[in-house]
Amino acid sequence: MQQAHDFKADCDALYALLEPLGASDFAQETGFKGWTFDMILRHLYIWNGAAALSLAGALNDDDSQFMGFFAKVGESLQKGALPDFEHDYLGGLSGRELLNRWHNDYPKIAEAFADVDPKMRLPWAGPSMSARSSITARQMETWAHAQAIYDALGVKRINMDSIKNIAVLGGNTFGWTFKNRREEVPDIMPYLVLDAPSGAQWTFGEESDSERIEGLAEEFCQVVTQVRNIADTSLNVKGDVATRWMQFAQCFAGRAVDPPAAGTRCIKA
Repeated sequence: MQQAHDFKADCDALYALLEPLGASDFAQETGFKGWTFDMILRHLYIWNGAAALSLAGALNDDDSQFMGFFAKVGESLQKGALPDFEHDYLGGLSGRELLNRWHNDYPKIAEAFADVDPKMRLPWAGPSMSARSSITARQMETWAHAQAIYDALGVKRINMDSIKNIAVLGGNTFGWTFKNRREEVPDIMPYLVLDAPSGAQWTFGEESDSERIEGLAEEFCQVVTQVRNIADTSLNVKGDVATRWMQFAQCFAGRAVDPPAAGTRCIKA
């Protein structure tokens, strides 16, 4: 399953960015809700592990470990925020030790997902999902949270065509964005014309001149993962539906949240 290799490639890129840092750098805050590098790594490490438990449960026809983990999450969230749970769950693991634990773990997860049926159903907090969707979600989270670190370090990211998985996820969650806000889902998704990092052109949906989004695939992915406000991109957005979608696009699960305000998520000068 190519998505598993793409997940690992994005993890490798993030590790290459973080590996040269000093121990104190991991306490640096980012533009994402003030999360530090440590908080981001804890989040990625724990939820990669949750995906691995989900896969193991499906393969062994026993999801007890996975459900036990989610029970702990639910109990903790009644008392505090998700970062508090993640900090306590890992015993405050931080810095280079956390980086090394995450780095040692994600290749095993990629390898495990690479060899399974992409359509295998895996348990999750809500409805089950396919193995392909599960590992794509891990790539999406890795890519999106990594952007906050790239921005904080003032590093311009060099993307690969593997972000197509995230672009596809962004298109597939068009209806979800509206449903999650209890709005009526428009009849037709705007036509996407996206320029890949390689220079190739990707198109999604039915061709339309009236409802259309054109521009860099990287920027479309930034908008649907809510690491950029649409105003901070050069995407060309035409049509009422396209405009509304790009205002609140959300390709990830959970309650409806607003994107960052214009000008608040960018590369640190």
